[in-house]
Amino acid sequence: MQLAVYLDALQADLASVAAAGSQEESELVQRIAAALAPALRLRLLEAISDAAAELSAQLHDGRVDVTLAGGEPSLVLVHDEPAEPAPAPEDAFSARITLRLPEQLKSRVEEAAGRNGLSVNAWLVHAIARSIERRPRPPRGYTGYARS
Repeated sequence: MQLAVYLDALQADLASVAAAGSQEESELVQRIAAALAPALRLRLLEAISDAAAELSAQLHDGRVDVTLAGGEPSLVLVHDEPAEPAPAPEDAFSARITLRLPEQLKSRVEEAAGRNGLSVNAWLVHAIARSIERRPRPPRGYTGYARS
C-alpha cells in the first residue's frame, strides 16, 4: 500500500484550495501541508493498524498483521497453525454438553475438523480452548519521531 499516493492527493487538495487565495496564502498552505506529511503518515499507519486489529478479532483461525517494508505498510493474513492435540487422560473428558448448531455451521465445523485431521469433538474442544486462552493484544501505538 503506497501511502505517498494518499499524501500526494491530500496535498493536491490543499493546493487547489490555496490557489483561490493570494500568493502568500498559497505558499503558507503548501508549507503547512509539507510540515504535516509525517504526522499524516503516522495517523494513516495507526488507522491501518486499527483496521487490522478489527479484522483479526473477526478471524477464527488467524490474524492480520501490518508489516512495513521501505516505510510502506502491507497487510498480511497469518493463519494459525493447528495445535497438535495432547493425549488426554481417560477422565479428562468427563463433562458433557449438548450443543445445537445450525446445519450450515455444523457442516463447516465438520469440514474444519476434517482438514485438521481431528474428530468434531476434538476440534470443538480445541476451538473453545483457543478462544478462551486468547490473550488480549496490547494497544497498538507508535513512539519515536518523524523527519520531514
